[in-house]
Amino acid sequence: MSGISIIGLGNMARALAGRALAGGNTVEIIGRDQAKTKELAAALGGPTVGTSGAAPAGDIVILAVPYAGAAAVVREYGDALRGKIIVDVTNPVAPDLRGFVVPDGSSGAQEIAKAAPGDAHVVKAFNTVFSHVLTAGPAEDRPLDVFIAGDDAQAKARVSAFAESLGLRPWDTGELFMARALENAGLLELGLMNHSVKHANFSLGITLLG
Repeated sequence: MSGISIIGLGNMARALAGRALAGGNTVEIIGRDQAKTKELAAALGGPTVGTSGAAPAGDIVILAVPYAGAAAVVREYGDALRGKIIVDVTNPVAPDLRGFVVPDGSSGAQEIAKAAPGDAHVVKAFNTVFSHVLTAGPAEDRPLDVFIAGDDAQAKARVSAFAESLGLRPWDTGELFMARALENAGLLELGLMNHSVKHANFSLGITLLG
């Protein structure tokens, strides 16, 4: 099992922390508001409470914050993230849902990687799974898939093992540039939610034929 530090206090942080604890992982919750951090940790019944800006305890650090502040958070931690695996779960979607708030040809994960220490490894994952779907977990005969992208094979293997501990099925999609495709998949889900499915009780996945 893994040592996980989750930066953030929102729905995705709660969902990932809950499933990580259930999967036998060690979990640290970190938030700017210490009172709210302690409240979330108590509600989950297991995580330790970290200090915002200090070195995270986990080898895997999950950025469960809105994309708008994600790179700034990484810069704030600076060398405290040296050697860490940084998991980016964000979707840098524009408010009008017609594109992204990143430079052309880039992705949220690639922009976060620019802000990270050189020996940290950024892995894109979990951005195509709604938080409430993640909390509910896989249905009886339907695996819940998580797509992963990153430049370091060992870091991706660690994140894949973590995903499996949550009861999810990881799929390696390639190097970090593939985060662009994964973020487009996140936008696709929002389009489906708004125009055809009309709710968010669904997930994208792979069906193997034969």
